[in-house]
Amino acid sequence: MDAVALLGLLALGVVVLTPVAEGIGVPQPVLLTIYGLVLGVVPLVPAPDLAPDLILPLVLPPLLFAATQTTSIRELRQSARPILGLAVGLTLVTAGAVAVVGHALGLPWAVAVVLGGVVAPPDPVAASAVASRLHLPPRLVTLLEGEGQFNDATALVVYQLSVMAVVAGGVTVTEVGVGLLVAVGGGIVLGLLGGWLARRALGLLHDAATETTVTIAVPFALYLLAEHLGASGVLAVLMAGLFLRATVSREVTSAGWLLGRSVWRYVEFVVSGLLFAFLGLELTSVLGTTELLDHARTLQVAGAVVAVLVLLRAATLFTASTLAGRRARRADSATPYGWRESAVASWAGMRGVVTVATALALPQTVDDGGPFPAREEVVLVSLLVVVVTLVLQGLTLAPLIRRLGVASAADVAADARRLHRTVTEAALEHLAAVDGLDDEVRAAVVRQYESRLAYRRHVERLVDGDAGGERAGDQLRELLAQATEAEREAVLEARRRGDVSPAAADDVLFDVEARALRYEA
Repeated sequence: MDAVALLGLLALGVVVLTPVAEGIGVPQPVLLTIYGLVLGVVPLVPAPDLAPDLILPLVLPPLLFAATQTTSIRELRQSARPILGLAVGLTLVTAGAVAVVGHALGLPWAVAVVLGGVVAPPDPVAASAVASRLHLPPRLVTLLEGEGQFNDATALVVYQLSVMAVVAGGVTVTEVGVGLLVAVGGGIVLGLLGGWLARRALGLLHDAATETTVTIAVPFALYLLAEHLGASGVLAVLMAGLFLRATVSREVTSAGWLLGRSVWRYVEFVVSGLLFAFLGLELTSVLGTTELLDHARTLQVAGAVVAVLVLLRAATLFTASTLAGRRARRADSATPYGWRESAVASWAGMRGVVTVATALALPQTVDDGGPFPAREEVVLVSLLVVVVTLVLQGLTLAPLIRRLGVASAADVAADARRLHRTVTEAALEHLAAVDGLDDEVRAAVVRQYESRLAYRRHVERLVDGDAGGERAGDQLRELLAQATEAEREAVLEARRRGDVSPAAADDVLFDVEARALRYEA
């Protein structure tokens, strides 16, 4: 009952504070972390109790797969060099620098490397929350989100090898080399194979719920299989997700695509929200069992690690920007990333979900039965790093973006309206070129697309032009909402009266909701 009550309190915070965060302009992860901190000091709130070996398998697969389903493969390919430079190069350098600092302040080498693997990967969740509200340039969003996906794989390979060294009492260079080869190569191969099998399965299925179930099962199954074989579960999930994102189109039904899109957006929202709230609660719990005055080194290590993370990331990004600018001037083209964007990207390096999950997932004991050395200190340092970077950088990122003038004036809704019109025109052009069709069949389909095109053009004149007055856009949305509600009520009334079967009512209601989404102004 304590676990259920605690989950309910965390879920309540996610539900209540998400709209509050949007209203006051604070990133949701920051507000949820503060909520967890406050919740932890409230009397009678049960202490968190989650088995370490369950944390990574429960948290990482859905978050990683959900991230791939909103990824632009074309933009990833275009930005592959800077993304890999940050996700691999900077992550490894950061893990090494943190290990050196941790060892210099008293941690054993192997434990210091574990700490480096835990805190090395930035989390793009808070940065993405700010980016979506302030319209950061798409290339900068691609850079941050692409880095956030692939740096997890790099950091977790370091983490797993270093934890293995601590638990086993040491590893040889050969064992490290073999471990890296198996982790990286095995993860990539398993991910591509799993993605291919999932694609074949989706091609044989034609039911939305079954299709979505397959996509939910794949990341968990691949992660567990890869970890069991010694490969990187993170890489396996990432490769499978990207493979499906790039290749699956006709295999999935329209209903399956709509359901899957909704399910994965919800999964990402719930899991990340609960984990940030859990972070604050866990930190309070750890602090409650730790005498900080007797752990001055812990606070010293935490402060030094935060300084290393911030300064090293800034130095790397500004250096890369300077070198890119020199290459661009030699090529007589504009600098792809100026100092303003570099400043935003460097300040967006908040630590989050992966750092929390890996810190809490540290084993309690080693192979000889003794306690994991300095585990409490590593966990506390990691959680403090997350809280400090989330609160400090998360609360100041939006003002920094506004101050530097990096936010673009992009109108996503206007872009969507233009794209709707473009794809409808493309469909009409294709219909005109198709041979061997009955004229009545062609006329029926053409009439449908022509009505869509006429609607789109009229909406653009109302919302983007000067037709309909200043409140045309708001009035259009209100009227569409009223019309959709009238349709919805008519369907539900017919079902209540028994005029139609429940299955038929569900089909029509699904069509009403899908059209409401498609025709939204």
